[in-house]
Amino acid sequence: MTPVTAAPFLLHMPHSAEDKRRAITRLRRIQGQAQALERAVEAGTDCAPILQQLAALRGAVHGLMADLLDSHVREVLAETPAPSPQSIEETLALLRSYLK
Repeated sequence: MTPVTAAPFLLHMPHSAEDKRRAITRLRRIQGQAQALERAVEAGTDCAPILQQLAALRGAVHGLMADLLDSHVREVLAETPAPSPQSIEETLALLRSYLK
């Protein structure tokens, strides 16, 4: 059953050409936000708009991270036979780094 919160194209790590294209498109959008932020800082823009852009950038990065983490956890849990202890430890390390 597909959860409502997961991005439909990231139900697994982006291995297919379409999944990779969508992930790259999202990363390019994030890159564009970062470049706009850099230009705003260079131009001496007031703090409020810069903070707003930073919040939007953070949200975009966190959204991508959450979707990839969701798909990774689903992939690990779906391993047959059961996930290896090493795979579980690697996934827990990812979760810990995400939650910092």
